[in-house]
Amino acid sequence: MDEMKKLNITLKNENAKLAWIGKNSSDNYTLIHEEKTWYEAQSFCKEKNTDLVSVRNQTENEVIRNLIQTAGKDYGVWIGLYNDSWKWSDQSNSSFRYWSSDKPKDDLKCAAVSGSEQHYWNNVSCTKQLPFICHENKLILIEMNLTWKDALTYCRNHHHDLVSVDSEEMQLWVKKVAQSASTENVWLGLRHSCTVDFWYWVNFQFIYYQDWAPGNGTGSEDCDNEESSGAVQSGGTQQWVSLPQSNTLNFICSNYDC
Repeated sequence: MDEMKKLNITLKNENAKLAWIGKNSSDNYTLIHEEKTWYEAQSFCKEKNTDLVSVRNQTENEVIRNLIQTAGKDYGVWIGLYNDSWKWSDQSNSSFRYWSSDKPKDDLKCAAVSGSEQHYWNNVSCTKQLPFICHENKLILIEMNLTWKDALTYCRNHHHDLVSVDSEEMQLWVKKVAQSASTENVWLGLRHSCTVDFWYWVNFQFIYYQDWAPGNGTGSEDCDNEESSGAVQSGGTQQWVSLPQSNTLNFICSNYDC
């Protein structure tokens, strides 16, 4: 049984009237039955390296709407949109909105998907105590000291892959996870090719977002001895650095395709 079906069955069995929903990743959810305020729920999710959901597009909005419908209950679902400037809990820059025609209004500073047929968003008091949903950890720090190639193999055998950082949002997640590392730098899924002299991610994405430390990644690499791979600093500015791939470091795996 896939995770979305298990979640829907759980929601039915628990007879929840409302639920805080965590960061949407299709089928990676954990329902927390204890009722909390929005800020308490947010703190709980963040302690687990997760967050409340940001809705980036209509496709993700449909996932949330379908979740409510499939659960078979006429209730709304809290999302991670909050405050008078209406920003996302996970610092996503998503501009997608699905407000009811007369919302947001009044001094109610947290957003919820309504239980109506169209499931528009309403602004609701953040002090209301509700059950909530966190997503499964997207990233996991492995506190083993491995070479870059061994770290890549480990992630692919035990998780999904070495993490690829394609946005500022993902870099913020990586920084938070890397802070707990026992090594000065932490391997990413970033590789330099001496053959064609460019950097690339192991998931075959081009590098559109960059956060290199000064003197790293933007010039020619020394290919005389061995190829370089990319790591993130665990302290300081926590930017990317270029290191020989034979160095042994902690590393960050992604638990599913980010």
